[in-house]
Amino acid sequence: MSLHPYIHFPGTCAKALAFYADVFGAPPAKTMRYDELPGGPTGGATGPGASGIMHGQLDIAGGTLMASDFPPGAPPAAQAAVTITAAFVDLAEAARVFAGLSAGAEIVMPFGPSFFSEGFGMLHDRFGTHWIVMKQSEGLR
Repeated sequence: MSLHPYIHFPGTCAKALAFYADVFGAPPAKTMRYDELPGGPTGGATGPGASGIMHGQLDIAGGTLMASDFPPGAPPAAQAAVTITAAFVDLAEAARVFAGLSAGAEIVMPFGPSFFSEGFGMLHDRFGTHWIVMKQSEGLR
């Protein structure tokens, strides 16, 4: 079994996944759009939001981040209840990723040493995703 975070965006999923691929140095995300759905008179969704991402998958260092835009006609909701944690063995890599995610972000806690980690920081990125970026601690493995 594996668990994968699934993030929903209000029409910005493609931009967010491209941003995350760049920050993490990952290959481009695999995506399918709502207007590519089989069935229906036109073969897929039409109207506002039809070109949005129905499913996206970004493979990052052995993990998978999944995402989509809210379905056409569905009201968007804030990503307030979930935080994605990126834990690194290398402190410099953790600091680099935090700096990359920080572009246009609201910094909740600047990246720096804490009592449980050599490097820990929290932010809400420009797409509304909540992140914790940290250097893995020996006691937390």
